[in-house]
Amino acid sequence: MAQFSLPDTSFLSDPASGSTVLQRGIEKESLRITPQGHLSDSPHPAALGSPLAHPSITTDFSEAQLELITAVHQTPEAALQQLRDVHKFVYQGIGDELLWPGSMPCLVGNDDEIPVGSYGTSHIGMAKTIYRRGLGVRYGRLMQTISGIHYNFSVPPAMWQALGVDSQEQITDRYFGLIRNFRRWSWLLLYLFGASPTVCKSFTRSLEHQLDSFDEGSHYLPLATSLRMGPLGYQSSAQKSLGISYNCLDEYADTMHQALVTPYPPYESIGTQRDGEYIQLNTSIIQIENEFYGAIRPKRPVRSGERPLQALRSRGVEYVEVRCLDLNPMLDVGIDEAQVRFLDTFLLVCLLTESPPDTPAEIEALQANQLAIVERGRDPQLELTATGHGPDAPVNARQWARELLKACAQVATHLDTAHGNNDHTTATQAQLAKVDDDALTPSATILRHMGEQEIPFFRFSMNLAQEHGEYFRSNKLSDTQTTAFQESVTESFAQQKAIEDASTEPFEVFLENYLAL
Repeated sequence: MAQFSLPDTSFLSDPASGSTVLQRGIEKESLRITPQGHLSDSPHPAALGSPLAHPSITTDFSEAQLELITAVHQTPEAALQQLRDVHKFVYQGIGDELLWPGSMPCLVGNDDEIPVGSYGTSHIGMAKTIYRRGLGVRYGRLMQTISGIHYNFSVPPAMWQALGVDSQEQITDRYFGLIRNFRRWSWLLLYLFGASPTVCKSFTRSLEHQLDSFDEGSHYLPLATSLRMGPLGYQSSAQKSLGISYNCLDEYADTMHQALVTPYPPYESIGTQRDGEYIQLNTSIIQIENEFYGAIRPKRPVRSGERPLQALRSRGVEYVEVRCLDLNPMLDVGIDEAQVRFLDTFLLVCLLTESPPDTPAEIEALQANQLAIVERGRDPQLELTATGHGPDAPVNARQWARELLKACAQVATHLDTAHGNNDHTTATQAQLAKVDDDALTPSATILRHMGEQEIPFFRFSMNLAQEHGEYFRSNKLSDTQTTAFQESVTESFAQQKAIEDASTEPFEVFLENYLAL
């Protein structure tokens, strides 16, 4: 059994600790689809603003892949309400299209039929497009249509004070400790919230895979949780040997820097241009920081002309970004308040628990744990390798999950005392129920519904897309809200034009400076 001890967390019961003002924001990716369920081939709708400059509505990889972004909020309710409001505005601007509700994509065609995101004629806009072209030539555009939820989390100054943390350097060290523990235990989130046990055969038709056939339209694995986080998803053979260290900012920055400047022969053979057009930013193992696939990232907002790694080196970590969450297709925005409360609780456990340094051997074990949970997570006999706290040893996944949830329950109790309710405890108890009965997990629920209704993954998801679309179209924004969104659209186009007007130097000069570290 993995051995670790949670320190005294009773200070969380005091609202003065800042526990009632934990800060979170949500970024949610969704594919735009036609009424028939095909990936949209239309450009990003002008009614939604400039994807380069709009604060709440942009695109991820594809013109057809929206990314909907909330501000930072101090309550789960406020974050989810803004996300729902953004959805309402989106549905006012996409005509008869729908948003695909799940992580694994809808009916998709060939790779070259998937449109890459376009961000205008400014130098930074062109660089964003070239970066996406690079992702396409490196990994295939199909993989980039996979969507998910990114959860941004930070604790307020009052909590750092309560913990005796009084400098940015110490804050950065504590966030890296959180990250190391999160990487050890994030398999639990894949079990609890994984919602991609099955995929459409239009996605797998040209891919090598070891999936079973569920029906004429779907592939799956019987005990899978999150195929999105496995070999079909965000995986890269080029990145497997990187060994990015999270022991401290210097080690992280140094190993990340090497990935950014080390040429990778297969990418060198592709080159950066084809027929006079840029097809990737460079030939390094990763083009820019965002290309590194990780379940969690240390983050700091960047300033104009600044790279993420430069921002971290100069000002330290401000928050963490959790990136391993599937969209739950059964929820209107893919996530709900109970999940948010549990994520906050879990992340506090990661922050407050002692976090030993990582090692190359541990990193390898964590990757094996993730793959096991992705493919066989609902097997009650599944064993994982417990690392980081005590000797590395095999442990039953369900037994380990109960131990982690026991720690979460301790933190939840104190959070509820501070809030004057029982919400965090209820959310944690709901997760324990999933460990006791895996039929309650989203992955099992999806497969059960498909079997009971005798419908493939596509039809199951399409029915939910239509249901969610009807909800958002019938629950409209107020006139005041609509006006505010429309003003932000107008402002975003004005900002894009200003950025384009300021792009006066040769693009090659801009690109050289942009990629310099």
